[in-house]
Amino acid sequence: MGPDVPLLNDYKQEFFLKRFPQTMLGGPRFKLGYCAPPYIYVNQIILFLMPWVLGGVGTLLYQLGVMKDYCTAALSGGLMFVTALILQMINLYAKQKTVTVERMQIQNSLTDEDEFEFSSCVGSETVKFIIPGKKYIINTVFHSLLAGVLCGLGTWYLLPDRITLLYSNIGGTVTIFVFGWVTLCIGEYSLIVNTATETATFQALDTYEITALMRPFYIFVFIAVDLAHRLLVMFVISAGTAIASYFIPSTLGVILFMTGFGFILSLNLSEIGFAFKHTMTSHLASSKSKNMHRGLRKQSGWREFIFYLTVLTFALLEASLLHQFAGFSSFSKASPQVITSYVLIVLLIIMWILREIQGVYLFGVFRNPFYPKDVRTVTVFMEKQRRLMKVGVVRRILLTLVSPFAMIAFLSLDRSLQNLHSVSVCIGFTRIFRMVWQNTENALLDIVVVSVAQMLVFNPDLWWNRNLDTGIRLLLVGILRDRLLQFVSKLQFAIAVLLTSWTEKKQRRKSTATLITLNVVFFPILLTFITISALLSSPLLPLFTLPVFLIGFPRPVRSWPGPVGAAACVCSDTVYYQQMVPSLAVALQSALAAGSLGLSLPGSHYLCRFQDRLVWILVLEKGFTYCGVNIKGLELQETSCHAAEAHRVDEIFEMAFERQEHSKILSPNHHFGHILTPCTVLPVRLYSDARNVLSGVIDSHQNLKHLKDDFIKVLVWMLIQYCYKKSKTRESPGSANSGEKGSSPENQHSSAVEKARPQREEDSFSVDTIEDWTDDSDIFDLEPSGRMTERKEPGQLGATPKVLLSIPGSVETQSQGVPQELSPEDKLHRAVVLGLPAVDKGKQHKALPQVEFSCSYSELLSVPEEWRTAPVPASKVTEMRQRFPEEWYHFILSQLDFFHLKEKPSSLLEDLMKDKALKDLYIHGVLSCCFGLFGLDNTVPAPSHVFRAYTGGIPWSVGLDWLTGKPELFQLALKAFRYAFKLMIDKASLGPVENFKELVNYLEEYDSDWYIGLVSDLEWQQAVLQEKPYLFSLGHDPNMGIYTGRVLTLQELLVQVGKLNDEAVRGQWANLSWELLYATNDDEERYSIQAHPVLLRNLTVQAADPPLGYPVYSSELLHLPAF
Repeated sequence: MGPDVPLLNDYKQEFFLKRFPQTMLGGPRFKLGYCAPPYIYVNQIILFLMPWVLGGVGTLLYQLGVMKDYCTAALSGGLMFVTALILQMINLYAKQKTVTVERMQIQNSLTDEDEFEFSSCVGSETVKFIIPGKKYIINTVFHSLLAGVLCGLGTWYLLPDRITLLYSNIGGTVTIFVFGWVTLCIGEYSLIVNTATETATFQALDTYEITALMRPFYIFVFIAVDLAHRLLVMFVISAGTAIASYFIPSTLGVILFMTGFGFILSLNLSEIGFAFKHTMTSHLASSKSKNMHRGLRKQSGWREFIFYLTVLTFALLEASLLHQFAGFSSFSKASPQVITSYVLIVLLIIMWILREIQGVYLFGVFRNPFYPKDVRTVTVFMEKQRRLMKVGVVRRILLTLVSPFAMIAFLSLDRSLQNLHSVSVCIGFTRIFRMVWQNTENALLDIVVVSVAQMLVFNPDLWWNRNLDTGIRLLLVGILRDRLLQFVSKLQFAIAVLLTSWTEKKQRRKSTATLITLNVVFFPILLTFITISALLSSPLLPLFTLPVFLIGFPRPVRSWPGPVGAAACVCSDTVYYQQMVPSLAVALQSALAAGSLGLSLPGSHYLCRFQDRLVWILVLEKGFTYCGVNIKGLELQETSCHAAEAHRVDEIFEMAFERQEHSKILSPNHHFGHILTPCTVLPVRLYSDARNVLSGVIDSHQNLKHLKDDFIKVLVWMLIQYCYKKSKTRESPGSANSGEKGSSPENQHSSAVEKARPQREEDSFSVDTIEDWTDDSDIFDLEPSGRMTERKEPGQLGATPKVLLSIPGSVETQSQGVPQELSPEDKLHRAVVLGLPAVDKGKQHKALPQVEFSCSYSELLSVPEEWRTAPVPASKVTEMRQRFPEEWYHFILSQLDFFHLKEKPSSLLEDLMKDKALKDLYIHGVLSCCFGLFGLDNTVPAPSHVFRAYTGGIPWSVGLDWLTGKPELFQLALKAFRYAFKLMIDKASLGPVENFKELVNYLEEYDSDWYIGLVSDLEWQQAVLQEKPYLFSLGHDPNMGIYTGRVLTLQELLVQVGKLNDEAVRGQWANLSWELLYATNDDEERYSIQAHPVLLRNLTVQAADPPLGYPVYSSELLHLPAF
């Protein structure tokens, strides 16, 4: 997609041009997209100017001296209230009038709006179009009352005499009067007539009609600031002072109150409550043991509770003692508070240095010489990381214990707390006593700045020292620090958008040069926009992500409504993120505590990368020894835009962590200015994904030839293991039936036949064997001689009832022993039984011949009765006897221990090996599975057939139909085939199997440590969540005609982490919200979603919450303890 892709397609441009004037005017629709009568526009103009007319009546009476100003406001407000109620009543009447006969509206797919048909100037359709009405009766009354109040205050505010007294200029009075009333008309129209769609749309649906209150709220703010600011401020101050003085008359009580509640409110109270509940009701927590995040929550226990209680006790003792005995000295060079200030300065420098050397870059510019150079393997990295880990522990102690107590000492010694005369002291110190624990690093910086300023200026007459107490100074410094950091981040984001619009060729549009020129010429205005945006703490919105900057609307830290992690575009890739999140959360705990991720604050964003996985981390809250984060996983199926940005992310991380030529001391960051700055790598337990092309393995004739032999061996092992596990649930035949050898097998056989009979009756085919035609056979004979007698006599093992078949296309003749009357359907099915759907022919079933074992314990390993009914010819049974791996069969039997049997003969295993009937059962079971998967021929399977057999997509056959009718046996056969295929791969790469013991080790390892199947299987996802050590899958690329193998290996690997520019993310999310919710620009190929290697535009859009973004995984709020 080229850089000049339209910002809005033609349809959306037309829609936007209709919506934007409506938003500007507060709701009137003057551009409809279809022909409407003139009175539609006239009525809207009248309603728009109605507040001005009603206010003008009061203004005229005031100017003529008939009424006082407050009476004028009351009159105009009352008239507006009545008018608003009348308008809402008219709408209700129009709705009731058309409730029984509703006119069908014409839906125009090109305008995305209902096309109304108007009958008259005051018709019901006209009323409902112009005045949609309110959803709730309470809003009808409340909005009407609010409209009256707004009109009254506006009339009073815009009285010409008051404006003239302020400005003493007729031109200014007229200008303010006219534009003021236009503003009031816009607010009133949006409130009582028709609410316009706002550009500040936060949610897709306005359930409670809050949008209508936005414009009146802004007007009220301006009027209230001008009219009642002094009265309001004095009231709040007086009330606050009285309350503080009444409830806490003692300064020592205030200190203890601020210190105690500052510490308590900075704790993770929800998790402490959960831990207390878990401790008190452990049985309740045990029922929730499957919760993925229970391990994180369980870390808060009695040890942490005792720690918090101890810290609180010492904090209260320190604050009370210092305030009581050392808090009366003034701030001088030798005072205790100045000495504490020097300690705080040293602590700030030490903690700042210890934090910077934890990351890969110093200040994001130069490579850290103390950071390990070789970070490709976990063991080597962790070995070199030990020194930094020790430094991280020192920093954690300083941050958690030393710094808070030092700051409490500084605050307790302040003279401002000796006399509480104003609410400002309470507000300022209550905030800083909480910040000491809630946000220790920023609080330390604020206190150091204030103390340094106070040490440099000892003049008590300076306004800084005379008019402001320490709490208010810290509050102002904190606000300044926060807004300054936002300003720098926004400025960096704006410059990045501006420069990359030209330096990135794919972002260069025809209008780029013009936009850059305008930004340079009006750069002071751009700085003003950035400053206002920082002061309001609102995102800087780049329109369509072009260098056209607007001030966004203030938004919460998350930027999106709704509970955390409530929505995600769940797919098959979600499980990989579900598996890695617990381990990633544990690694994040250590990194956050050590400072490896830099200064992390609520609203900080991080990006993690490992192979094809991209993890987005958002810090939501932070307190004393805990941090709350939301972790999202982005899609693994890379689109072209996704791949372009992911490639740039890989390049940035590779240059920071892997390239030795860029690992020199203080080497510069070549990607400085990018919104992603590498921080560190984290050891995380997750799956590595390896994909290999199997050319030369799966198409090797020799490998495929051995595959069938290996399949037989694996199947024998699997059948014996299956029967052995089932035998553990049975009783010993010797103890159950001593002295009656053979009676138990007979009874068991009879019961098995009775149980198998219903299933046999449900089989769709009555074909049991397929008789081979010989040269001596008469092709026109209905059945060979002796066929009926063979059906009635019990044959050898594996013989099953046979069916009468004729050559397709031959003429049916009557013969002895054959039913004389057959329906046409039966005749057709008899002729083409192998190719047409199954039919039940009379439900003629015969019991299988009785199997007599030479060892009474053989019945414990007997193959289930229903697995012996495969339609295989006798000749194939004989052939299978020759191919059957008898030595392998004996070796497997010799490995069985039968520990579960209370009494067993010493020669049990030897007797089992000598039992030919038992062996014949396994021969027939193996042959049945081979018949279902490979057919009756002995040819070497083709690679395509191997792939279809592995995936379970073999074309239909009689053998496969029988095998799939036994689901348990079919799953065993499919599993055995997949094991055999994996064995073929291992033998091709690792060499041949030397002996039976090694082969058993292979199979046992497959059974315990591997899942061998398909990526699309549900069991694959379950195996990932259960953390199977290895997973294997076979794939096929039809375009290239190659077969691929995919292996997932669970191990601890290094995940690269980088910090994103917070304001760049907020700005792009603000544009996304505006573009989708207001401009409804949902084109999948729109400009603002195209790849941008510097801004990571496509990845940022993906990471937004649905429905605007589409992460495949989003966790709930994770509380990471940093204790």
